[in-house]
Amino acid sequence: MTESPAPLADPHLRHPEALPPDGPREVVILGSTGSIGTQAVDVVLRNPGRFRVTGLSANGGNLPLLAGQAYRLQVRAVAVAQEDKVTELRQALRALYGVREPLPEILAGPDAPARLAASQCHTVLNGITGSVGLAATLAALRAGRVLALANKESLIVGGPLVKAVARPGQIVPVDSEHSALFQALLGGTRPEVARLVVTASGGPFRGRTKAELAEVTPADALAHPTWAMGPMVTVNSATLVNKGLEVIEAHLLFDIPFDRIEVVVHPQSYVHSMVEFTDGSTLAQAGPPDMRVPIALGLGWPGRVPGAAPGCDWTTAHTWEFFPLDSAAFPSVALARHVGTLGGTVPAVFNAANEECVGAFLDGRLPFTGIVDTVARVVEEHGTSGSGTSLTLPDVLDAETWARRRAQELTKENGGA
Repeated sequence: MTESPAPLADPHLRHPEALPPDGPREVVILGSTGSIGTQAVDVVLRNPGRFRVTGLSANGGNLPLLAGQAYRLQVRAVAVAQEDKVTELRQALRALYGVREPLPEILAGPDAPARLAASQCHTVLNGITGSVGLAATLAALRAGRVLALANKESLIVGGPLVKAVARPGQIVPVDSEHSALFQALLGGTRPEVARLVVTASGGPFRGRTKAELAEVTPADALAHPTWAMGPMVTVNSATLVNKGLEVIEAHLLFDIPFDRIEVVVHPQSYVHSMVEFTDGSTLAQAGPPDMRVPIALGLGWPGRVPGAAPGCDWTTAHTWEFFPLDSAAFPSVALARHVGTLGGTVPAVFNAANEECVGAFLDGRLPFTGIVDTVARVVEEHGTSGSGTSLTLPDVLDAETWARRRAQELTKENGGA
């Protein structure tokens, strides 16, 4: 019997470049001014002898923060995706470095993060938000870097492309759920895995019916009960689209069929996910809801970073609850399973349409329930023409362009209904 290929993220494998290097490990942080990036910078600053940041990238929305990070970390290069922000970035850097100190190299343009991802380093943390991070994911993998992956969208929209270039053990997941699965999978072999159980907080609207969700506002959706995230991810958590994306990501990372990946609602967000084995045993990875733990593991794998974040306080009482997913109120997970099963460009259509619909909701142009309803219409109209395993980067980009345009059109028609 021919053995199936190793999953993209296999904790039993150690990519050669994931072995502990001599001296501080050189890392590049993409999306450094976002939620993942700022927490990664915090992990690095508290472990100066363990990590050294050689490059930072950001879209360009917070140049003072980017310049401050570059100066404090003394990086070799800074990348900004918005090319028209170069002059402003240089001025911000000069104000910190002074007239005599040389500035780091500045890379600019849409391809700048990908160029930085291919630069000389050990590990690339991809914390970019959205499918725009695909090019950087591919660049890091092609350059042989260890990829600490927080940009789930790049894997979801470009799964076959990523699989074609990633070497066994080259990807370490940083999403808290997939980092938990990655760790729990160490408890058994691949044939012993019965199913993956991905936990969801349930977001701010757990327990509400679909009718009750019709009137919620952007402020309501952005009030996540446990996690502090950017607007896109926070709204995706409220619709549970984020959980649907994570089901697709788990399938791609660990090579487990969709019918063996389940979602359970866990409001306290202490159990980050679980693996059930064929003997009936279930291993869970638990800890306070703090992204610094999976970030530190992604940067330090195969080692752990002591004191990355506080652990559980076992001197106080805890109550951890688990509930089945209400698929009637939150149909996004079932839709994502369907999309992931079809494959090809369909996940790209799903993700791009969702990004447009979330933007419309935040702008007050689409009701909350209209997000998933509109995405489902776009997916249905796209059909199965883009399904299958054959995929190219132009295919993905074309599908995304069509999906964004169609989502915008539908949004204008009676608020997306």
